[in-house]
Amino acid sequence: MNLTHLDENQRPKMVDVSDKSQTTRVAIASGIIEMSRDAYEAIVSEKTKKGPVLQTAVIAAIMGTKRTSDLIPMCHPLNLSGINCDVEELPELPGFKLRVTAKLTGQTGVEMEALTGTSIGLLTIYDMVKAIDKGMIIRNVQLEEKKGGKSGDYKR
Repeated sequence: MNLTHLDENQRPKMVDVSDKSQTTRVAIASGIIEMSRDAYEAIVSEKTKKGPVLQTAVIAAIMGTKRTSDLIPMCHPLNLSGINCDVEELPELPGFKLRVTAKLTGQTGVEMEALTGTSIGLLTIYDMVKAIDKGMIIRNVQLEEKKGGKSGDYKR
């Protein structure tokens, strides 16, 4: 199998997508952060010293999605047409599931953008409550679904 980010001399390259058709592409990624009951309760009751954790995490996830090409070397800068972020409370863990949906009409997919946004959102939650619980666990950051593009649709 040939890796698309290596040229014929095995040097890194950014894939040339200029010959690809513009299609609507959507990717959904998610991840979980597990924490102590004290940290969870502080977040849901909005009693943390650093402000509204979940709202800040949503903004961070959107910003992370938009800045993916600044963080991942071979990602193309993209003109995203939509980003959505949802946070689900998981009191049984306790913790939260964060889900990012990225969308565009373009020549390359948005999987990396959705995954990066998810990661940044979860890291923001960690940052904002680490004074309460340094043992939080971020896990299962994964692509849930993608639509569009040459490789077709995917659903976990």
